[in-house]
Amino acid sequence: MVLSKTASESDVSVHSTFASRYVRTSFPRFKMPENSTPKEAAYQIINDELMLDGNPRLNLASFVTTWMEPECDKLMMASINKNYVDMDEYPVTTELQNRCVNMIAHMFNAPLGESETAVGVGTVGSSEAIMLAGLAFKRRWQNRRRAEGKPCDKPNIVTGANVQVCWEKFANYFEVELKEVKLSEGYYVMDPVKAVELVDENTICVAAILGSTLNGEFEDVKLLNDLLMEKNKQTGWDTPIHVDAASGGFIAPFLYPELEWDFRLPLVKSINVSGHKYGLVYAGIGWVIWRSKEDLPEELIFHINYLGADQPTFTLNFSKGSSQVIAQYYQLIRLGYEGYRNIMENCQENAMVLKEGLVKTGRFNIVSKDNGVPLVAFSLKDNSRHNEFEISDTLKRFGWIVPAYTMPANAQHITVLRVVIREDFSRTLAERLVLDIIKVINYLDALPSSFTAKVKTDDELEEKVKNGTVVKKTAIETQREITDVWKKFVMARKAKVIC
Repeated sequence: MVLSKTASESDVSVHSTFASRYVRTSFPRFKMPENSTPKEAAYQIINDELMLDGNPRLNLASFVTTWMEPECDKLMMASINKNYVDMDEYPVTTELQNRCVNMIAHMFNAPLGESETAVGVGTVGSSEAIMLAGLAFKRRWQNRRRAEGKPCDKPNIVTGANVQVCWEKFANYFEVELKEVKLSEGYYVMDPVKAVELVDENTICVAAILGSTLNGEFEDVKLLNDLLMEKNKQTGWDTPIHVDAASGGFIAPFLYPELEWDFRLPLVKSINVSGHKYGLVYAGIGWVIWRSKEDLPEELIFHINYLGADQPTFTLNFSKGSSQVIAQYYQLIRLGYEGYRNIMENCQENAMVLKEGLVKTGRFNIVSKDNGVPLVAFSLKDNSRHNEFEISDTLKRFGWIVPAYTMPANAQHITVLRVVIREDFSRTLAERLVLDIIKVINYLDALPSSFTAKVKTDDELEEKVKNGTVVKKTAIETQREITDVWKKFVMARKAKVIC
């Protein structure tokens, strides 16, 4: 959501050639117009501006679903005017969410009896789901500490430095200390051993990631569970685990059914997953599932009756559309285990096509793993003449949106490009992307180095004076300097908005 924007004087009006057949004057950009606008003109003005957006199918930065079947599109449009929170008015929609919660809970091997109902809720996305799960952990920890007569004013949560920004938001918004396990070169996920070492009596939970945003890798939740059980036994604590399966929750059950990461592990108390990622629904749907009713404190659930009946609710967001819930149910019954498995296998195969094509160029190191989220993260073997930010920027000329970014703490000098393979990314597109990357590399090879004036090549390392002694920069220092230069360059080009 855009919170602010700085406008120039030349940027105060909206102009449209096609709309001029309906209107005679330009529209104010940041103020509501005084008069009404013909519907054709309003449509054309907005449609023209939206043409400048990127093509969602070629946006390889996003994990979010960009294509659904026409039948599902129809269902979504037919329900777009339904407010999901009106449970009494739209009981069928409420029932469909309950079915989704139970299907996902069974998919995650929740310990449910034959007639037992799963505990979970639909959210706007995994960010809201994580906020809710974190609140439940914090409240359970506080209740336990109060019962023991101990202070409860300094809660903390243990994660890897590779967590998505929503975990930092949770820690900031709800006053929980975030204790991060730093990464290291070649190991870009949380180390379970180091994570357990950070756990203390104030730790409300350890958050494991099933599908790191950085390279798609699954963290070892089984090892984390075993180590944490041993520490709990030694200390008498009861530190639980939350699994952030935003990306991997709809992948692991189909590609790696034997992998133990979910409710089969006793310390896993809650799991979140994004329906709008590999759940194959358009943006706006996430899920959080709890192991049992005991893991969700009753005092966090609100009951309202002014919409027609007693309705329990545990969400940060109140009103929301019903379309995504209905679309999720469509996908679950439309595809079933067979359909999801086929799609995930196809995505994985297309990722391998892309990986093999990049390896054949001889120019890249592959940072991602074969097992995990179907994506390919890669970096240049030699970035002395041009780097990953230049490749990302130049690929936009071919329509591709491929992000370049630096790794988190203790691995900041590593820069990677990442391509997320979604259902609508075909083998043909994978092969085409490789060809376009080769074109970009050849184009950049023919240009003078962008860093000649700032950073010299490895063969001509810049000398610096330290304590009266001439010292040469190391290759890592040079690479870090290059990364810093390009980070400043890319940030300077971005629009001055807060999203």
